[in-house]
Amino acid sequence: MTTVIGATVSGSKRDDVFALMAEMGRYHPSEPHWYLPLIGVDPSYHRRGMGTGLMRRGLERCNREGMPAYLEASSNASRRLYERFGFQVLGTIQAAASPPLYPMVRQPRPPSG
Repeated sequence: MTTVIGATVSGSKRDDVFALMAEMGRYHPSEPHWYLPLIGVDPSYHRRGMGTGLMRRGLERCNREGMPAYLEASSNASRRLYERFGFQVLGTIQAAASPPLYPMVRQPRPPSG
């Protein structure tokens, strides 16, 4: 990762990126878990439930395996969405001029039915 950042991020921003990554590392769980770094839906398909479907499917697996899930929400809107799925905010991550990230964790739930 350090090599990629060194090759792609301008020198004036590198320290900020590394500081942000260090802050992210402080919240990342050390116990076994599913890390959900990215979820995305093409904007032309927004508001059709596709993101919700993707998240439900992933969380069903977490529940089946008895594993917590961890992610960083990148906006207040996504934070609210993840809270509806049972994620809890652990804090706020911000370094230099970065926008805030919200580290969140969700404990597995027993299977329904």
